[in-house]
Amino acid sequence: MVALALRDEKGRLLLQQRLPGKHHGGLWEFPGGKVEAAEKPSLALVREIAEELALELDPGQLEPAFFAEETGDPAVVLNLYTSHQAVPQPQGLEGQAWGWFTLEEASALPLAPMDRKLLSRIGG
Repeated sequence: MVALALRDEKGRLLLQQRLPGKHHGGLWEFPGGKVEAAEKPSLALVREIAEELALELDPGQLEPAFFAEETGDPAVVLNLYTSHQAVPQPQGLEGQAWGWFTLEEASALPLAPMDRKLLSRIGG
């Protein structure tokens, strides 16, 4: 799994809300998704962001940052990339809510467990 901590020109983070009925439905998360077989993680992230939020990212501006693990069957590893790319207004193509949040605002949201771990590692 891959996710993106994208910051805007004000330093706010882009987060989206998981759809009801999905694992961790209703909780907020860094946008991203699954890496397909033989797919480079950074390119999977570019694809997922385009599919979910209609944003075209420059993969050369993605920096690997942190990862978090969730035990279970199967266990999940979430790799977080960071970027400071200028992007147009996102669109929730899957019907999900999204928003730009300061670190303080993001910390107050009900976050998915791995996303909370990753947020705690992101500096201002």
